[in-house]
Amino acid sequence: MKRLAILASGSGSNAEKIMEHFQNSDKGKVVLVASNKPGAYVLERAKNFQVPTFTFTRKEMEEGILLKKLEEEQIDWVILAGFLLKIPDALTRAFPDHMVNIHPALLPKYGGKGMYGAHVHEAVKAAGEKETGITIHLVNENYDEGKIIFQAHTPIDELDTPDSIAAKVHELEHKYFPKVIEGLL
Repeated sequence: MKRLAILASGSGSNAEKIMEHFQNSDKGKVVLVASNKPGAYVLERAKNFQVPTFTFTRKEMEEGILLKKLEEEQIDWVILAGFLLKIPDALTRAFPDHMVNIHPALLPKYGGKGMYGAHVHEAVKAAGEKETGITIHLVNENYDEGKIIFQAHTPIDELDTPDSIAAKVHELEHKYFPKVIEGLL
């Protein structure tokens, strides 16, 4: 059975869906939820699933503290679920093709530094796109440039707002992210 760690910076709705999906799986188990935000709600969600948590600062991550923790926990896969910091090169090298991220748009459009959450949906709306979606990709040393594993699309109509676009994208994230992770294992 593969040992999974989830990195998240916020509320953790995707992390919750992943923990729920793997709680009775024979393929993988979420054994750690780590966050750079001590007050992130994802930590509460982890407690509800009896998953241990770990918090760290950006500096600690850059100094290798997070990598050391992942190694101690014998993590096989690192899952980024709303994690907002850039992953240090040493961490991506430690998990080649075993670190996966979900992005709330159809990459390569609307990716890169600063393109997360509402910023993405506002940009998609402002550009007049007719569709958006999710991209699940491997993580490399650059923001949102790793190998694309899966994309799902949803239409946008002219009455959609950034908030309604976000709701459509969240639905796709919750539906597909756990299943795609399981397929990777």
